[in-house]
Amino acid sequence: MSKVKTAFFCQNCGAQSPKWMGKCNACGQWNTFVEEVIQREEKGSLASSIRDPRSVIPIKISDVTFSHEARINTHDQELNRVLGGGLVPGSLTLIGGEPGIGKSTLMLQVALKCPDQKVLYISGEESEQQIRMRAERVGIKNENCFILTETNTQKIFQHLENVKPGIIIADSIQTLQTDLIESSSGSVSQIKECAAEMQKYSKITNTPVFLIGHITKDGSLAGPKVLEHMVDTVLQFEGDRNYGYRILRSLKNRFGSTSELGIYEMNDSGLREVSNPSEILLSQRDENVSGIAIAAMVEGMRPMLIETQALVSSAVYGTPQRSATGFDVRRLNMLLAVLEKRSGFRLGHKDVFLNIAGGIKVDDPAIDLAVVAAVLSSNQDSPIDSKTCFAAEVGLSGEIRPINRVEQRISEADKLGFERIFISKYNTRGVDFKRYTIQVLPFGKIEDIYKRLFG
Repeated sequence: MSKVKTAFFCQNCGAQSPKWMGKCNACGQWNTFVEEVIQREEKGSLASSIRDPRSVIPIKISDVTFSHEARINTHDQELNRVLGGGLVPGSLTLIGGEPGIGKSTLMLQVALKCPDQKVLYISGEESEQQIRMRAERVGIKNENCFILTETNTQKIFQHLENVKPGIIIADSIQTLQTDLIESSSGSVSQIKECAAEMQKYSKITNTPVFLIGHITKDGSLAGPKVLEHMVDTVLQFEGDRNYGYRILRSLKNRFGSTSELGIYEMNDSGLREVSNPSEILLSQRDENVSGIAIAAMVEGMRPMLIETQALVSSAVYGTPQRSATGFDVRRLNMLLAVLEKRSGFRLGHKDVFLNIAGGIKVDDPAIDLAVVAAVLSSNQDSPIDSKTCFAAEVGLSGEIRPINRVEQRISEADKLGFERIFISKYNTRGVDFKRYTIQVLPFGKIEDIYKRLFG
């Protein structure tokens, strides 16, 4: 009998140590090291159960057989957009999110929406009856969707040989357990080994696999960081519990862009795809209110209009407050300093609060001008016309800087019925504004925009 080998792993970041340590040197967390068994048995391993038809000798890259394989249509336009046009055969995708945010519902809808693919939904957290109840609530019928409630990977691969699915969904990777590792399920060793087995099966059989993963308290994916390096795509499913909207972001994508965004609305019958994000990001008001400005932003290839709300009031306490929701508070402080230093607006002794409507988080610099306009509108207590929007970056010298893809932003604002859009005068070169019905107003300084808006 061989000697059992153990090691200590950080449960937060996955760092390995031969002895117990109070503080992890990798992530700085305290009391996160747990002893786990790392002794492996070669017999009965995945390598012996799956035959790899691929050659293992080095060959020239020009001799590699290449074919343009069509991506698999998930019949979910938002998911297809985030994945880069569809699901790549043989890919391994990790989906993370907070508990109860809707990861299982999203994946079950994907499994039910693919009638042309045999989908195997592996659940280690719910029974068949619970999954059937959720499927009835979603209201989608699919005879090619199979349910398997199993956590042992060796038994799972036996069922895979019989079913031979076209798409595999594992809910969740933290519940899977392999006989090759003696530690408990959910440990760092188990997560790494189970993900490695799924990765090997995916590459050998050319079957796409979805892995659902939990996240830790600080918002990162639970388990070792190496798990994110093993998979091809990492998707983050996020949202505010006070809103019914969910956002699917791509944090890593070997087959597409990482700047794409998918938006869903959670309702009684599951998740609804939102094809026009501006419908949820713009408030419907009967009258104009001060402190509100509309920004034309771009996420990936999708232009959308969002509402920025600002409130400027006299500071009650000695130190003025600066608070931002959905926007970088450091960039807000920079814009306020520009208004104070370059444009002469006295905001240093006032509280400034900023909110991006709809619960969305933005980092596009093109919304700088809308933030400045909302702050000035609240400070003057003078509303901005609801048919006016903004798309420009603000520099440290107070100039209105140009942005990329300005024509897409103008076209989106024109399509939604806006009458005026403020942009940088350096963005006008090579753009034909005559084909738009919206009035394009180019400016170079904040002072000129202030005079145009508030006289």
